[in-house]
Amino acid sequence: MRDTAARGILLRGGSARASWLLAALLPVLALASLTARADSEGERLYVEKCAMCHRAGGMGAGLLSRRYPKGQELLENRTNLSAAFVSQVVRHGLNNMPPLSRAEVSDPQLAAIAAYLSKGTP
Repeated sequence: MRDTAARGILLRGGSARASWLLAALLPVLALASLTARADSEGERLYVEKCAMCHRAGGMGAGLLSRRYPKGQELLENRTNLSAAFVSQVVRHGLNNMPPLSRAEVSDPQLAAIAAYLSKGTP
């Protein structure tokens, strides 16, 4: 009888600790979820607005393959892009890349694409 009562107290105590731990982790999990959504939104917009030129077989990727080592012609593979650089190039153009207006890519859309390509580098 005593063992059963002790087990009940442990379970209730364990449950309280689990609830406390879950409550402490919820903000972290929510932030991770927002980050994942932001990344997927940036990727979705990249596919919608940029991929026709900047994925394999696109004109932009072909032109960049003449300037960068193999694999680096694809913007998604690059590790040296900053969000500021991506935004600057999109708005003002660079070499064969024409500038894109806010009607073509809004500022919030550009911010999501730049964050996706820069992998968090401002």
